[in-house]
Amino acid sequence: MSKAVYSQESLKLRKDCEAIVSYAIKRVQPAQAVARALKDKKFSGGRLILAAVGKAAWSMARAAWDCLERKPDAGIVITKYHHNKGDIGNLEIWEAGHPIPDENSVRATERVLQLTANLKEDDTVLFLLSGGGSALFELPVIPLRQIQDVTAQMLKVGADIVEINTIRKRLSHVKGGRFARHCAPARMFSVVLSDVIGDKLDMIASGPASPDPSTSEQAIKLAKKYALGFTPRIMAALEAETPKELDNVETVIIGSVRELCSAAMEKCRELGYNTLFLSDCVTCEAREAGSFLASVACSYQNVTEPLAIIMGGETVVHLTGSGKGGRNQELALSAALHISKLDRTAVFSIGSDGTDGPTDAAGGFVTNETFSILEEKGISIVEALQNNDAYTALSACDGLIVTGATGTNVNDLSVALIDR
Repeated sequence: MSKAVYSQESLKLRKDCEAIVSYAIKRVQPAQAVARALKDKKFSGGRLILAAVGKAAWSMARAAWDCLERKPDAGIVITKYHHNKGDIGNLEIWEAGHPIPDENSVRATERVLQLTANLKEDDTVLFLLSGGGSALFELPVIPLRQIQDVTAQMLKVGADIVEINTIRKRLSHVKGGRFARHCAPARMFSVVLSDVIGDKLDMIASGPASPDPSTSEQAIKLAKKYALGFTPRIMAALEAETPKELDNVETVIIGSVRELCSAAMEKCRELGYNTLFLSDCVTCEAREAGSFLASVACSYQNVTEPLAIIMGGETVVHLTGSGKGGRNQELALSAALHISKLDRTAVFSIGSDGTDGPTDAAGGFVTNETFSILEEKGISIVEALQNNDAYTALSACDGLIVTGATGTNVNDLSVALIDR
């Protein structure tokens, strides 16, 4: 397929997009934040065990190892496939499945529980947690294939992260505060990189070191709400309650989507854009978010100076087709429908971890010219969205944003740029 041909105006917007993405992701890297969180910590007394879990686990563990005066007696890092960037001291490094847990998730979690078994009161667990931990850190109370099916079902119906984790906590030996209870009476110092709107500790990676305020009743209602095909064994597991109090955990949150949006705003201003911040709590359908962001851009077409409209959060996708894509790609492609008649306008959206859905792209970029370029290639945006095939459409118009694994994970960034 021939290469997409964009105007110089659109190419300039793409260059600005790349600068904004690069700067914002750099600003939310966990290394310096982890170092700040550990700066005054003295881990004296008994054994020190390090456990890092999540898509940013390797980066967080590397930063902790470099800044700790006393190195851990033992430790383990569990991260997503292809996110291991090399050895870190004596730490074991495991890669496992995401967003669906796999056998490596279970084996790595079993190893964590082995390392933290039979700890004493003067021992310490340094727990470094980031998004993705719900799949990567898993020892289910039911067969793994059933956990995989539960996760797949909830993703398919478009359940949000809070709803998914309310279910998953009750099907796991480590979620919903159960890992912290396993480590007791040892102390736990938890450093958390948030990928959950509002930084709810009980929801980040399903809260393995946080008391769980959700109830079994809520979990059962969710199963009925979405008419999920749960077996009697799963329904029985949902009735088990999780810890409501934990007295051995100290927690520090070191990053969130708010910082991602603030960094993007800084770079936009440096590039000459005025900025309009909408929200860092967007949680609706990806297509609706794209349509909304485009509609705001339509309202500001009469501006005489460049304007960047910024929002963050984590949207959801209801799977209706068999195509390839992710929430950020769907958001951008949806926006392309609504900005096609505008002038010198672009919309882009990215996942801060560098992975959007089960693809190698971080997200998507479109301009007011994208619709016509795809139309000339015989590609319907409406049909692509219906088939959840944003990746193919964006690939055909050079609209994919590919960053590779970024080493951080603080939700998504979506921006509309109006150049004047």
